[in-house]
Amino acid sequence: MVKVSEFLKQHGKPSREVYLDHENSGWVPPEVVEAMLPYFNQRGYGHPSITNLPGWEAYEVVESTLEKVNKTINARGGELVITHNGTEANNLAIIGTALGSGRERRKIITSAIEHVSILFPARSLEEYGYRVVTIPVDKEGFVDPDMLSMLIDYETLMVSIQMVNHEIGTIQNIKTLVETVKDKDDRIIFHTDAVDAYGRIKIDVEELGVDLMTLSSHKIHGPRGVGVLYVREGVRLKPIMHGALSTQKMWPGVENIPAIAGFNKAIDLTFTNFDDNVKKMKMLRDMLMDGILNNVPEVLLNGPRGDKRAPDNVNISFLHVEGESITVELSLRGVYVSSGSACTSRVLEPSHVILAIGRRYEEAHGSILFKVSRYHNKEDIEYVLSQVPPAIERLRIISPLARESREAVKKVVEV
Repeated sequence: MVKVSEFLKQHGKPSREVYLDHENSGWVPPEVVEAMLPYFNQRGYGHPSITNLPGWEAYEVVESTLEKVNKTINARGGELVITHNGTEANNLAIIGTALGSGRERRKIITSAIEHVSILFPARSLEEYGYRVVTIPVDKEGFVDPDMLSMLIDYETLMVSIQMVNHEIGTIQNIKTLVETVKDKDDRIIFHTDAVDAYGRIKIDVEELGVDLMTLSSHKIHGPRGVGVLYVREGVRLKPIMHGALSTQKMWPGVENIPAIAGFNKAIDLTFTNFDDNVKKMKMLRDMLMDGILNNVPEVLLNGPRGDKRAPDNVNISFLHVEGESITVELSLRGVYVSSGSACTSRVLEPSHVILAIGRRYEEAHGSILFKVSRYHNKEDIEYVLSQVPPAIERLRIISPLARESREAVKKVVEV
């Protein structure tokens, strides 16, 4: 077995690099790193629930960060629970709601394109008598409100639908979906996973009417290690982990103060000049999207266009070539992307999201996710566009999938 260090040596360091894999994670800006450093050993290194100076300094970081989150999502009431990532927050939302509910409601509705940190905890409840109903989506990833309304009945406990899809960038009309649910039964809990919406579209929980909402630090160029669950006042939620409590009752253990300090700074950077940042990302997104669609034959755009799509998201299926081979080929050229969903990239299974919008298995296997950011510029995208066409052309020459396609076409022509 080849060691990773040996692989890295063979890979080498490209002369130019453009990182477009921000869905999985990414680099942290210097300002964020600088904000974190003092909290390792200079100040706030104490336990935030202990009444000594380092403890109070640590608690101040928690308090300040929660205040900023509240402001950016217009949360006037309710509670924010800090977890260590979005996956933990989603698990708390789904399982915590089930534990906090009565026994009469056992139905959970979610969409076919949710993140696995929603689908898996929901399915885990099936062995305890809960029923999970997955609502299909259309070819662009949208949930039909009328279909959602038809699925709601007296057994429905909660509905969980993403605000922005993590793979194809579909921006759901959450306000309409919430109204659809609440019109049928206002006791039903509505959760939305907003980790790919935060910092990309404006969020107002009062206007949307959601009961639970998940956020994540590393999706806005903050450090890994911080997730947040918004809980509307009156929502009954029970802890799913138990241990020594710190500053909050829903998630035990000592908070990751350096990471929370970094998240605090990342919020400042993300929401300063927010509209200009979004406008820039949209411009770069469309430049990349159109450049690939116009210059690489036999490709498919996954997801919608325009304002219905997240400003940072480009997802394209390259026919007759495997996605994993594309990520390796582009990595050697200094362009870093991912194939399929972020959580299945090392598993040889096609993305459930791409399949759910009607793509065939071979089209899903060739899907590549590019994510631009406010830190990119036109020169970065121009470099990517100079590398993608020759990379795909080279792979298609040696690809058995492309060879099989050529032979099939040849037989049709001969007939």
